[in-house]
Amino acid sequence: MKVIYGNNQPIEFTNPTGIGLGNFDGLHIAHMALINTLINESKQRGLESVLYSFTKHPENIIRKKLFTPLITSTGKKIKLLELTQLDYTYFEEFDEQFSRMSPETFVKDILVDRFKMKLAVAGYDYRFGYKGQGDVAYLKELGQKYNYKVITIPAIKVDDEIVSSTLIRKYVKKGDMESAFKLLGRHYSITGVVEKGKRIGNTLGFPTANIYPEEYLLMPLDGVYVTRTLLDGKIYNSITNIGNNPTFSEQKKSIETYILDYSGNIYGKDIEVFFLKKIRGEKKFNSIDELVEQIRRDIEKARQYFIDFKK
Repeated sequence: MKVIYGNNQPIEFTNPTGIGLGNFDGLHIAHMALINTLINESKQRGLESVLYSFTKHPENIIRKKLFTPLITSTGKKIKLLELTQLDYTYFEEFDEQFSRMSPETFVKDILVDRFKMKLAVAGYDYRFGYKGQGDVAYLKELGQKYNYKVITIPAIKVDDEIVSSTLIRKYVKKGDMESAFKLLGRHYSITGVVEKGKRIGNTLGFPTANIYPEEYLLMPLDGVYVTRTLLDGKIYNSITNIGNNPTFSEQKKSIETYILDYSGNIYGKDIEVFFLKKIRGEKKFNSIDELVEQIRRDIEKARQYFIDFKK
């Protein structure tokens, strides 16, 4: 799969393409249904498959004051898409000028003229062009004018709820990682470089790997979670605290992970933390001893979770 960034790699395709249209934040199970349809239909028609996505969430440009956190960073999105058989992923730079483009101009000047689009695959609720004026019905109407076909992916439901990035954000923000897992088709995760903190965990006897994700990424609700951690290509059982360490009056929010039965030095290394289940909310303790005892109980709960998981 070739990755193309529209802001610094202007491109004009020479071969006809099938294009998957959408924002694709999260790459959840409905997105994957669209992508698989795109790949299969493009192959059958002799087209090159292209996923058309964005580096920034359009809502943050259109509404300016509304901050929509990303479920997946661009790097994570690329890693997941590399597991598919897509030919290209194209990341458009969504800015104010782009947001003012009319629906027909977007289709003709970009998708048809530059991408040689002969097939469009979009979700049932896909909207495009200035203020989202274009919908799937209009996309099909333009297809008759510009000679391309449109395949619409219907809504996918889990537990009677329509799968969407908005719903996933809702679940992650309230710490319901099991429900988020059902919609994503994988455990929600956050990646970062391990930094040296104040070594409070070391002092307490529970050394932690501390990461400070970018502010634009979606963060689970503050609290303690059963997690798994990817380190140097290996998965470890772990337990993770998200928050400001109220017992120590910390101001900066961090993700602190205690990797079970691991004692190596991991400062400066990249880790990915997968959130499985929330154990409890963040709490301020009256003493260090009280905190240490709670950490021990949390670790025991995490160990029991992994024992039960194997059954």
